[in-house]
Amino acid sequence: MEKPDNKRLYAVLLAAFLGWMFDGLEIGLFPLIASPALQQIQAAKGLTADSTFIGLWMSYATAAFLIGAALGGVVFGWLGDKIGRVRAMSLSILVYSLFTGFIYFATEPWHLAASRFVAALGMGGEWSLGVALVMEVWPEKHRPLMAGVIGAAANVGFALISTIAIFFKVTADSWRWVALVGAAPALLTFAIRIFVPESEKWRAAVKASPAKTRPLTEIFSPPLLKHTLIAIMLSSIALIGTWGSVQWLPLWADKMAGAVNPFAKAYTALASSLGAVAGCLLSVWFGGFVTRRVGFFLLCLGSLFTCQWLLRGFDAYNGAFLALTFVVGATTAAFYGWLPLYLPELFPTRVRATGQGLSYNAGRILAAVGAIYGGQLVASFDGSYARAGAIITLIYIVGMAVIWIAPETKGKPLPE
Repeated sequence: MEKPDNKRLYAVLLAAFLGWMFDGLEIGLFPLIASPALQQIQAAKGLTADSTFIGLWMSYATAAFLIGAALGGVVFGWLGDKIGRVRAMSLSILVYSLFTGFIYFATEPWHLAASRFVAALGMGGEWSLGVALVMEVWPEKHRPLMAGVIGAAANVGFALISTIAIFFKVTADSWRWVALVGAAPALLTFAIRIFVPESEKWRAAVKASPAKTRPLTEIFSPPLLKHTLIAIMLSSIALIGTWGSVQWLPLWADKMAGAVNPFAKAYTALASSLGAVAGCLLSVWFGGFVTRRVGFFLLCLGSLFTCQWLLRGFDAYNGAFLALTFVVGATTAAFYGWLPLYLPELFPTRVRATGQGLSYNAGRILAAVGAIYGGQLVASFDGSYARAGAIITLIYIVGMAVIWIAPETKGKPLPE
């Protein structure tokens, strides 16, 4: 098998990084525009949108996104194992960019949720395809670093959209133009198709069994069934912690700051995303000293401690709140540097995109339940995002137990 030259290696990395970065930008976009969008949509009908209404529709839209991402992970992962990583990744980016842009035309709350659902199909697929492509093309010794870089990419996107929001105030009059920014990544698909090489490992796997590979059947059959179920559980724990609570931090900050500081949610999102970039990269360095099991256990412990401290210890927006938000962003997002490293190690090449895509995104189905439950908790706690989040983040205790039944893969090559 011909070894790719450096230009080809960096073309693959850049495509996966940008695809996941714009994915993160569009994930981070919605919490910033949700409140002004819902307020403007309701005002146009002569109605008001209080914190309970916004919280419920935020949870519905989040659940729609998570379910769409889960389905997209399966569909595009399967497509990536059938037609190739590069072609399927181009399609996934096209879907998520165009349908994020379509939010511009929303005139009802359910339009927001519907647009998020379809866009999420592409977002869920892009992760599994980008990770599979990078891990298969780059040499094995670089896999830990590549996992951290890919994990950090989405959070660079979060930071970018948060920075835009700081300099461009997101209001009831301007939110549509911010949503329209989401269509820009569609241009990336042309460059990917022209400059990004296909995975030679995937080509070899298809050539070895051109008609026999049935990815969905294989990952749900022994011996891969156990790996699939464990991957789903571990992904679910990380995603529930993020989507059930951490994603509410900008809205919580906005509520605490009130009209006095309209940029509070943008600064909070920026602090969280910068912390997340640091967390993803540090998790790679940290992972060099411990096993995969110990690493996940310590990530759960750190996330549990920092989340409980933030959510139970603050009732005002200030510098200390932002500092701890940075730390929470780092601990809870470090999983997204760990998962791109661990999940590819559980599945052979012929079903890798399907296996890791389904596992990671099936976790989003359970996270969707957590998001809806989180919205209901917010309502039952009289609009308290903090009290609801403090309960949801107890999920990390489960992770501290589940990891010990997962296979240890550190130091082993990717299964062929």
